[in-house]
Parts: sequence; structure tokens; C-alpha cells
Amino acid sequence: MPHKVVSLVGFIFLVLGGGTAIGLYTLPGEWYAGLAKPVFNPPNWIFGPVWTILYVMIAVAGWRLWESNRASNSMKIWWAALLFNFLWSPVFFGAQQLGLALLVILVLLALIYGFIARTWTLDRIAAWLFVPYAAWVSFATLLNASLWWLN
Repeated sequence: MPHKVVSLVGFIFLVLGGGTAIGLYTLPGEWYAGLAKPVFNPPNWIFGPVWTILYVMIAVAGWRLWESNRASNSMKIWWAALLFNFLWSPVFFGAQQLGLALLVILVLLALIYGFIARTWTLDRIAAWLFVPYAAWVSFATLLNASLWWLN
């Protein structure tokens, strides 16, 4: 199997597998069901399909940078964004800390927008792959802030 295919599979396994494992470990449960929610709160079933698509796009963006310049600042931002992405669910659902989770997601959002800006001239495809991620996390930030405010 060619090196690039192996590294792409590795990135998809890392991002999709890691995100799925964290999601299964930190299922919303009764605590989340009992929270007061804003009117725009989506149904729970939407999160799995959306995150599956986003995680594949995040993985492909990271893989593209990995293959072109592993030490780039864009790649460092990608790793930091992945860390904060993976941190959010344990803070929100696991520790049930809505305010701290809001801080985590604000950092994540800044990293995502920073990634897009930094990567735009280096790899336009990788940057575009992060645009839906930015949109979804912008919405998730509003949702997190609303949940924190209401509860």
C-alpha cells in the first residue's frame, strides 16, 4: 500500500476513531436531557452524522498538510484544534462544566478560524475542508453559551 494511502487511513482512524471513542465515552445521558435548552437545540440524532462527516474532512485536511509540510504552523494549529475538539466532550458531558466547556470551545473556534486563515494560501483545499467545521463549531459555541446561560 502506498505511503500516502497509509497516512490518510491513519489520519482518518485517529480523528474519526478518536472522536467516536470520546463521544461513546461521554454520552449525553440523563444530565443533559434534564437541562433547559434553547429553541434552536437540534435533535440528538443529528450530532453523530454531522460529526462523522466533519471528522473525515478534518482528517483529510490534516493529512494534506502532513504530506506537504509536517512542521508548518498550519499543522501545529491543526493538532491544537484536534486537542481542543477532543477535550470539549469530557469537559461538557463528563465533568458537566458548561462554563469551562464554553471556554474550551471558544479556543477551538479561534484555532479553526486561525487554521483557515493560515492555510488559505498554502493549501486552499485544506482550508475549505475546515469551513463547514467552522460553521458547525460556531453554532455549537452559540448552543454551549445558551445552555450555560439557561442552566
